[in-house]
Amino acid sequence: MPRKTKLIVTLGPATEKEETIGELLDAGANIFRLNMSHAKHEWARQMTRLIRRQSEQRNLHAAVLFDLTGPSIRTGDLDEPYELNIGDLVEFRKAGTDPSIPLSTTVNYPGMMDDVVEGRTLVVDNGTLLMEIRTKKDDRILCEVRNAGKLGSRRHINLPGTRLNLPAMTDKDRKDLALAVECDADFVAGSFVRDAAHVHELRSATDALEGTAQIIAKIEDQEAVKHIDSIIHAADGIMIARGDLGIEVDFEDLPILQRRIIKRCHELSTRVIVATQLLESMVQNPTPTRAEVTDCSNAVYEECDALMLSGETSIGKHPLRCVDALVKITRRIERSGGLGYGQKAPLLDERQKVARAAITLADSLPDSLLIVLTRRGVLANKVAMLRPRTRGFYAFTPKETVCRQLSLNRGVKAFRLPFAAGMDETIERATAFLLEHNHVRPGGPMIIVSDLLSDHIAANSILLHHA
Repeated sequence: MPRKTKLIVTLGPATEKEETIGELLDAGANIFRLNMSHAKHEWARQMTRLIRRQSEQRNLHAAVLFDLTGPSIRTGDLDEPYELNIGDLVEFRKAGTDPSIPLSTTVNYPGMMDDVVEGRTLVVDNGTLLMEIRTKKDDRILCEVRNAGKLGSRRHINLPGTRLNLPAMTDKDRKDLALAVECDADFVAGSFVRDAAHVHELRSATDALEGTAQIIAKIEDQEAVKHIDSIIHAADGIMIARGDLGIEVDFEDLPILQRRIIKRCHELSTRVIVATQLLESMVQNPTPTRAEVTDCSNAVYEECDALMLSGETSIGKHPLRCVDALVKITRRIERSGGLGYGQKAPLLDERQKVARAAITLADSLPDSLLIVLTRRGVLANKVAMLRPRTRGFYAFTPKETVCRQLSLNRGVKAFRLPFAAGMDETIERATAFLLEHNHVRPGGPMIIVSDLLSDHIAANSILLHHA
């Protein structure tokens, strides 16, 4: 059985060589993520060129994901890190103001002082430091340290339970988005999305630049969870970014939220990615912990579309071993079955009903393939979200961009194929391709579903064909 769960790999110093990118493709990477929080523009251009070249050499359609920094709150620069002890007071102040105590740093969001509430928790550096907000003033806040640790420069700040009035996109995001469009990115991820309006703003900015990238909304705080349905409707895909989300919510709630969001994505026919700390120990170690194996297995069992590696492949010591570990985990769990949210999803439109009928037929015929003919990828996405069980699920499209964007869909393998004027000839071309590449045996059953023009009529159709 082909692997169904797709793998997203973050590039960085550990994986930026062209040879390594090729090895990652051979190992099973489907999408490459460029983290614009750290990437320089010329580096991102170069990585995109290398990905495209290595993919073309292998006749693959690997996609490129630009992950925007988003409106994150960060501390300022320090000459030396502060060594903090329990009970110390730390000041966070607006840029341009003078410190009032020795342990003081600036923040890049001047509105933070208006948003926070005394007595609430302030979290620094992904949970490394916990503080209580003791005093709030117009231009600064004073916080009491709750656990000993080190505070360095440009550390990320979380404010669990606080509604922040940050913009959807920063000036840096807009420059990085222009670069993504220049590089013909397949996906753009918006960080710290809090409601559907933020998704619409990112999409409008992409459209204004005449970009074709699909929009991924990263779910990272309680506001996003509160508006999850409208965000799912607005986005092309959802990323459950468990690092920040796990700080913003009670940690024991995180597995429940992950499962709930995945289920809702299946119900609303939107792709979903599980990300952050999948194999965190493998940044240093050559094998995953058993807890990490179980965590990844749960995400596969929940039938997410993709798993994403971050530091494990960008700065880790064993990037190829990380991809190999995920391939082994996904293959094994997929053989054991899944939760089946996709099979139970409500059918909300005509395309979904056609997709369900095609899947039912394909799953009922032994050794059958499921084939989708699609120009824009919409029908292929509808079919994929219903989670067919058939061993072979292929999409044919004349557009390279559609092939790459389908690399995020669970289970489907996309091929580029020029479509003929008539449906019959297009089917023959697809059949010949599958026979040539040994994807189907001669005479094997193929369920072909399409919404292409036939005699100048747009018609959803299902055809039982034999190779």
